[in-house]
Amino acid sequence: MCWAITVNPCSKQPLNLSYYYIQYNRIFLPTGTCWLAELIGFGCIYAIILNMNKTIVVDTCVITSALIGDQDPGRVVLRQCLKGIYNPLISNTLFSEYEDVSSREKIINLCPLTEIETRQLLNSFYSICHWVSIKYLWRPNLHDEGDNFLIELALAGNATHIVTNNINDLVNAELKFPNLKVLTPEQLLRGE
Repeated sequence: MCWAITVNPCSKQPLNLSYYYIQYNRIFLPTGTCWLAELIGFGCIYAIILNMNKTIVVDTCVITSALIGDQDPGRVVLRQCLKGIYNPLISNTLFSEYEDVSSREKIINLCPLTEIETRQLLNSFYSICHWVSIKYLWRPNLHDEGDNFLIELALAGNATHIVTNNINDLVNAELKFPNLKVLTPEQLLRGE
């Protein structure tokens, strides 16, 4: 994702625009997030801002473990997505799977949140997800046909990581994508 900032390029002062500023080719936000700013000097475009946050696909098993586990790393991943540290992708298929699994009676009984709180949490998560339309199918690819949509979503949305607790289901793919990592929540949080 990138944005263009249009201001007077002759200014030598840090650029203060409402909630962020540019200094030394970096854009600083009040949340502590820092983006790379590729400074260019033509016309009235001052900078092209490149979002440096990781774009990820969060598997349903991670959302489920976040809902039912108190100290689960999936909960930390979900929290960091809500804080803007990660950019989660979602598709219609993944949305439907989230909804199906989170409304199962077993999950509702294990979840410490009320149904209303769970709905609010999921709606907040959906609101920060980037909805991606999948145009190309990469099949056959995985042994479990039901997991192919995760790789297709990651490729369509240019994700860098798929976060799952079921790594074995995704790493034995027939097609290899060197720029796409499949990690557990723990591995993602360690920065692997």
